[in-house]
Amino acid sequence: MNISYIILLLACVVVGLILLRGLWNMLQNGPGNKSQKLMRMRVIAQAIAVILMVGFVYFSRG
Repeated sequence: MNISYIILLLACVVVGLILLRGLWNMLQNGPGNKSQKLMRMRVIAQAIAVILMVGFVYFSRG
């Protein structure tokens, strides 16, 4: 496996874990502030994952 695939897989796993944590908090009727914070973190992590994807595709075509 190429290191770029490992980094990308790790980024996607982080996004998934943050998403699941936020959903779990909402299902448990946790504080809305925490759910909002987790969803914002997910959006940031997802943006980073997308930027990594685009970067890896761009530089692999070199």
